Amino acid sequence: MLALRLTRGAHPAVQLRRLLVASASAGTGFLLLSALGHALGHPGPSSSALRLAWCAVPLAATVHFAVAVARTDPGTRPRPGLSAIGLGPARLMALSAAATALSCVLGSMLALLVFLHLRGDLTGMPFDGAATDFLAAGRPLPLPAVLTLLALVPLSASAAVAVALRPRRPAAGASRAGRAYGRFGAYRRTAVRESFGAYGRFGKQLGTAARGRRTAEAAPEREGAAEEVPGTAADAGPAVPLAPPSGLPWGIAVLAVGLAVEAFASRTGGGGTPGDRPSALLGLALTAVGLALAGPGLTHLCGRLLQTARPGALRLLAGRVLMAEATRIGRPLGVVCAVLSAAYAMASLHDREDASAGPLVVLGVLLVAGCTTATLLTAAVEAKQSRAGTTAALRRLGAATGTLRRAAVLRAGALLALFGPLTLVVAELSAWPLAR
Repeated sequence: MLALRLTRGAHPAVQLRRLLVASASAGTGFLLLSALGHALGHPGPSSSALRLAWCAVPLAATVHFAVAVARTDPGTRPRPGLSAIGLGPARLMALSAAATALSCVLGSMLALLVFLHLRGDLTGMPFDGAATDFLAAGRPLPLPAVLTLLALVPLSASAAVAVALRPRRPAAGASRAGRAYGRFGAYRRTAVRESFGAYGRFGKQLGTAARGRRTAEAAPEREGAAEEVPGTAADAGPAVPLAPPSGLPWGIAVLAVGLAVEAFASRTGGGGTPGDRPSALLGLALTAVGLALAGPGLTHLCGRLLQTARPGALRLLAGRVLMAEATRIGRPLGVVCAVLSAAYAMASLHDREDASAGPLVVLGVLLVAGCTTATLLTAAVEAKQSRAGTTAALRRLGAATGTLRRAAVLRAGALLALFGPLTLVVAELSAWPLAR
């Protein structure tokens, strides 16, 4: 009931994102039920198993989008004072998973209604029985199979949200990061090494203790000052990493292997359908994974390039934000590029003679592209929320709103200038051997 109340009382923007999750769940559920209908209408060896396997791609895209929406939900975010009324991090995680399950169940029920309506089982509405040729109209539906397929999206999405938002304990040495230990385990706040016999000089210890007390007293003042100065660790949100994310070399390697596998598949030949060319599909999958892995590193590189050649304040601000948000923005951006390049390459493998699968293919492509794009936009909203302190500090110091907007436009333009041509090149390299 608490999850339902939080769902009802959320902000309209949050409600819109949840409705998008329900719509994605409805589309994925309809594709799963369509695969079941094709299997019922075509018994024996057929492409039904391949159709069901293709549904794993929109299922993964829907789950990814649901996790991104759950991360940006302000209603289930840990806040001070909630633990006193029994809403700790674990309880909020459970509520977020329950809210995600409710949205996905709503979409699954909608998918079932549309599926039954198109089969002709539900009458009295427009387009009833309009898809009887590939939905096994007139055949009884196995209830266990229908329930199992419809439960895939809610269970997968809620489990992924629970794993992504689970309470994480700090590392064993994280609480002692600022401590240093002298000889024999003596605790002190300074890391200065001492010579042998220093413990016998009591004056030195008294002086060290006095300096430690002064350092501890001055620490809050330094923290307060850091909150007022832009560019410091206190107001910068996530710390700007000095080194790029480690996935860039692996992403490039996997991308190269995928293109090589696709080239090998073009030389070995094969049929025109995807099922007859498993090696081509493997190469296409490796190419998509390589782009997704290289996304954070390329975003970090884009932010570093913005700050080269005597940058001004605008380029410095845009570049530092890109470097700080490289992982959060780069991953969904790499996935979007992978989906676009894979969709372009799959056009050369699509069997145009199978007219019955045309609407389902279009629905699957639109669903995956829409989910990945919505995930990218949701990640951008999450990044904006994480930079709220930095933005407020810059405005207190007199930064114009137009400057912040120009920095955002500059970041978007830089990412488009890097990832746009990269997506086109990878798509052409992937489609050229597959179309032969």
